Amino acid sequence: MHIGLVGLGKMGNNMRARLRNAGIEVTGYDANPAVSDVADLGALAQALPSPRLVWVMVPHGQITDAVIKDLGEVLEPGDLVIDGGNSKWLDDEVHATLLDAKGIRYMDAGVSGGVWGLDNGYGLMVGGDTADVERAMPVFDALRPEGPREEGFSHAGPVGAGHYAKMVHNGIEYAIMQAYGEGYELLEAKGLVEDVPAVFKAWQRGTVVRSWLLELMVLALDADPKLDALSGYVEDSGEGRWTLEEGIAHAVPMPALSASIFARFVSRQGEGSPTMKAVAALRNQFGGHAVKKA
Repeated sequence: MHIGLVGLGKMGNNMRARLRNAGIEVTGYDANPAVSDVADLGALAQALPSPRLVWVMVPHGQITDAVIKDLGEVLEPGDLVIDGGNSKWLDDEVHATLLDAKGIRYMDAGVSGGVWGLDNGYGLMVGGDTADVERAMPVFDALRPEGPREEGFSHAGPVGAGHYAKMVHNGIEYAIMQAYGEGYELLEAKGLVEDVPAVFKAWQRGTVVRSWLLELMVLALDADPKLDALSGYVEDSGEGRWTLEEGIAHAVPMPALSASIFARFVSRQGEGSPTMKAVAALRNQFGGHAVKKA
């Protein structure tokens, strides 16, 4: 199988490597010529066998809009485009409609795994037509973690469902990270626990709070036990806000998520919170998100 991959940043480059390791031929395009396999999207289309499959992995919003529009100009009827970025689910209908007018198929894929996906695989939630899902399944199987397909991949529903599922996933993630951060701060504040990093490390086996995020917290504390190198300034990239908006729209109470989002807003007004230092450290660990140094 031979696919095109647009966007070779932190995740896209690792995805290209994982696909190639699985025996899938990948031609990648990126605006940075140092990492790109071809000069432009036109050359990408020429390099791919028909019907083409192109995976888009660029920042959501205007950049994704532009790439989808440009692909519509160089691809042909019967080709398939998959948006694997963190696009808002409402954008998927717009993109699908634009491409459908040209006879080009469209799917959305929510992707979790961050900078660790090359080795661990990516959790995938996809939206689209069943026939398109089956067509792209070799790609999904190459990207997902080893083990039963249903434990790392889901066909969530029609176009938009994949990104909607990923949005809710990230909303849950916000609240879990906040809980770990608050626990870290309380353990440090009391002073009774003499080795806080050791406590987090001991929670990794046999406890009900064990998780991959906990493992990443341990890595962050191993590198900087007091998180002295970090400020407590924490950004948000949109998905948490979108999830909360959906909760309001459907009268679904989401107090844990709302508190975690507002805590991030507060963090930008003052940078001394140990809780928010922990949240910043976690974002950096799983996604390579930028942090502010103290």
